[in-house]
Amino acid sequence: MKKQDLRGADLSSKELKGADLKGADLSHADLSGANLSEADLSGATLTFADLTTADLSRANLQRANLKHACLHQADLQGADLSGADLHGTLLYRANLSGADLNGANLSGAYLREADLSGAKLGLADLHGAKLGMVNLSNAKLGLANLSGANLFGANLREAILGRADLSYADLRDADLRGANLRGVNMNKAEYNNYTKWMEGFDPIAVKAINGQNALTKKQRGQ
Repeated sequence: MKKQDLRGADLSSKELKGADLKGADLSHADLSGANLSEADLSGATLTFADLTTADLSRANLQRANLKHACLHQADLQGADLSGADLHGTLLYRANLSGADLNGANLSGAYLREADLSGAKLGLADLHGAKLGMVNLSNAKLGLANLSGANLFGANLREAILGRADLSYADLRDADLRGANLRGVNMNKAEYNNYTKWMEGFDPIAVKAINGQNALTKKQRGQ
């Protein structure tokens, strides 16, 4: 079946609930305020699309290309974004609670004040992402790449961060109470007296171990 070519289309505020847009080219399209809840956008191209305040709740966005799209205050509750490319995407104050972002590329994305509570972010690439004041409570971030991410003031309570890479991350004022930090890499991570940790967690000891491991790998030429 031929893929729909909707490049640059004006679909602002359109009623597209449950629409079949699988594999469609919606690059540079205006979808601001559109209702795309439960729509099938799997494999679709949405690069540079305007999805400001759009309703994408429970939409299928598996492997969709959303590079540099604008999703400011968009509703993505329960959406499936597994394997999606959101590099450099604007997600300021977006609602991604309960969304599936396993294996998604969110490198360099702007997620300040976004709601990612209960989201699945296993193996997701969030390096260099702007996550200031974000809500990641109860999120699953096992093996996620958060190196160099800005998590200033982030809510990470009860989050699962097992073996996540937090090297060079900014954790100042972040709340990690009750979080699972087993095996995390905190080499060169930044935190302050206002950072709240899970009970019994010693960030100084963990950073020392991470630093020694990094040195050992360097000596081995890895």
